Amino acid sequence: MLRLLNILAVAILISSAVYAYSIKYQTAYRLEQITKTKLEIKAERDAIAVLRAEWAYMTRPERLQPLADRYLPELKPLQVSQLVTAASLPNKTHTDTIGAKLSEIGLSAPATPPAAPSAPTTTPKSEAAKPKTATPKVVAATKAQSVAKPGSSREAKKP
Repeated sequence: MLRLLNILAVAILISSAVYAYSIKYQTAYRLEQITKTKLEIKAERDAIAVLRAEWAYMTRPERLQPLADRYLPELKPLQVSQLVTAASLPNKTHTDTIGAKLSEIGLSAPATPPAAPSAPTTTPKSEAAKPKTATPKVVAATKAQSVAKPGSSREAKKP
């Protein structure tokens, strides 16, 4: 029994040592990765600084003016007489060539979209059993509104 406990203790000791060394090597590997990433970030920042310096050098006005004079001689400063209002611009007519060709061959879309199907209405069972007839008062009122009486039109009342 004692021998079994000694073997078990030695096995636990060896396994804990292996675990500790694996953690140590993983930590060293991660530290190396972090160091490499920091060096890459520094290199990229240096490259960005160089590019900004080159941009500042290339866009100096004393460098750009001779180039503009040499390669853009026909460009002149804008004169006030060249400004126009938006109303004086000609209207551009929109021509839909694809739509015209489709209508020529009969594949054009209809001018109005088809009507959407109406949703069925639900009525209570007591109302569904009743016949759908209009009451005499409603029929009489609609006939009276539809018949125009002379002198009672709205157009005659307008000043």
